[in-house]
Amino acid sequence: MEWLIAPVSSILSILLGLFLFSYVTRKDSGTERMREIAGAIQEGSRSFLKTEYTYLAVFVAVMAVILSIALNVKIGVTYVFGTICSALAGVIGMEIAVKANVRTANAAKKGGLSSAFPIAFRGGAVMGLMVVGLALFGISLIYWLTGDPEIVLGMSIGASTLTLFMKAGGGIYTKTADIAADLVGKVELGIPEDDPRNPAVIADNVGDNVGDCAGSGADLFDSYIAAVMSAMILGGAMQIAYLETVPLVFSGLGIISSIIGVAVVRVGKGGDPGKALNLGTYVTCILFGILTFAATSWFGYDLKIWGATVVGLMAGIIIGMTSDYFTSINRPPAVKTAEAAQTGAAINILTGFSYGLISVFPALLGIAIGSAVAYALYGVFGVGMAAVGMLAIAGTIIAGDAYGPIGDNAKGIAEMSNLGEEVIEITDQIDAAGNTTKAITKGFAIGAAGLTALALLASYQEIVKSLTGRTIGFDLMNPLVMMGVFIGMAIPVVFSAMIILGVSKNAFRMIEEIRRQFREIPGLMEGTGRPDYAACVNIATKGALRELMPLIIFSISTTLIVGFVAGVRALAGYLSGAIFSGFFLAILMANAGGLWDNAKKYVESGFFGGKGSDAHKAAVIGDTVGDPFKDTAGPSLNTLVTVISQIASLFAPLIIAYALIGL
Repeated sequence: MEWLIAPVSSILSILLGLFLFSYVTRKDSGTERMREIAGAIQEGSRSFLKTEYTYLAVFVAVMAVILSIALNVKIGVTYVFGTICSALAGVIGMEIAVKANVRTANAAKKGGLSSAFPIAFRGGAVMGLMVVGLALFGISLIYWLTGDPEIVLGMSIGASTLTLFMKAGGGIYTKTADIAADLVGKVELGIPEDDPRNPAVIADNVGDNVGDCAGSGADLFDSYIAAVMSAMILGGAMQIAYLETVPLVFSGLGIISSIIGVAVVRVGKGGDPGKALNLGTYVTCILFGILTFAATSWFGYDLKIWGATVVGLMAGIIIGMTSDYFTSINRPPAVKTAEAAQTGAAINILTGFSYGLISVFPALLGIAIGSAVAYALYGVFGVGMAAVGMLAIAGTIIAGDAYGPIGDNAKGIAEMSNLGEEVIEITDQIDAAGNTTKAITKGFAIGAAGLTALALLASYQEIVKSLTGRTIGFDLMNPLVMMGVFIGMAIPVVFSAMIILGVSKNAFRMIEEIRRQFREIPGLMEGTGRPDYAACVNIATKGALRELMPLIIFSISTTLIVGFVAGVRALAGYLSGAIFSGFFLAILMANAGGLWDNAKKYVESGFFGGKGSDAHKAAVIGDTVGDPFKDTAGPSLNTLVTVISQIASLFAPLIIAYALIGL
């Protein structure tokens, strides 16, 4: 019964998350002006989630009925349970973010960096601990009730469905506001980023919460469940008693490691937030390696399982380091991209895109070597455990990720509340560390999604084998497999195009609204008129949801059409093509987008002409191109690949029975 480590550690994680939530909310929220701004951000964030969850509830109800009738009631129930858990994690993450931002700004005013940093980080830690706690508790509960890891697949697809809504919808929202605010504010009018005169500034800050907090939390919640579930299925198929529960044990130890890693993060007066965040990650990784080795020895597990798990963890670190190098503000790629802005936006964009392409190689190499070594150690189960190893420290990773938008919002509130240059400088220091952390987290999440997708592909193969008694190979000389590969390769490409076009169309609407307000509201540019923030929030919300539904329908329907028309072999090829294409595009977009962002910040810090120069305007344009890359299309591809892999496994029995082209 060693697997009970999982529910015990998950409950501990949830309780600690609630304690930190209380710690943050007890802090002083500052002046009336600060509370007013924070209240507007909170209201906009809640409004978006309420509207999106209303759409989602209808979709979930329909899907639950279809799954219950087509498959079984257990799958339908666990599907709903997965969406509820994921939604709850997203709401908690967003709520703590909109409370921590103003308190971080106020602490910076009163006590400096050493007072502000703990609030920002512990606010992020609430989401990190709640996400992994809720995910592992849900998996443990379903496994305890059913004893069947394949039933957990229902929870996993429920979490993935919600995540696709959150990442795609939240991403369209946040980048609509960010692009519109930057292009009109910085480029056309020459006003600062978080200037209260800009009608899109509240929508921009709302977007940080619905996209980077609620969306990213749902993203890693989804990947976490998928990785554990697929490893359990693969372990159960090997008919060795303990293999089915090893993923639960190791995930529980990962939570314990994350709790300790979160606890050691400290910044003293004049300290470096970036180093403190990295220390927490390193401590978590080392502790996870030690604890899982001890558990392997104590419970008599095969040492090769531990080796495969550690390989996955190391692959995640390599991808994170790659993202750090190619996106950090003082590294050569960002500096050279910033320098290229002196010649205009075109060369800036070309330089950033080129470095983004180069960054794909080391990341893919890390995954390739990691998956090959894990397979050599323990076959497909080793690959599944490598994915578990990469995601086991998700509590610490998500804490650092959620810290980013909290720091970003704190800086915006400090500027809009006129707290002074010293306070803005402190919040800027917190924000700068968050930008790098977000880039590393995105790399980590993409790498985890890549390994998880490979494990899900193996799970699909095992499920088909258990149903038919035959192993489905991936022979590229088989015309059905080859057809599936080519169709699958095209899906992430078309999906990315649709989502970026969605951002473009919605940003166009908001840009026109901002221009209208500056034309028609008396005294707005002079600071005596009051902008209509709600109009921009409304445009971002309605536009995001309008563009969202075609994406969801496209990804799910295409997968089912390929399966029911061309059969399980074509679907296997389809999944393979989507995994490789999606992984490549996700890394490219995340790193190129982060690089353009930090190249802009490098210019803003005083280099190559500084703020207001032609180089700055060119860098801002580059950044707006990168915005939907790194915060909308790139992260959404992780979830897209996970969703279609799970849909394939879930509907495998029906596809085998009713496909036009059989085995």
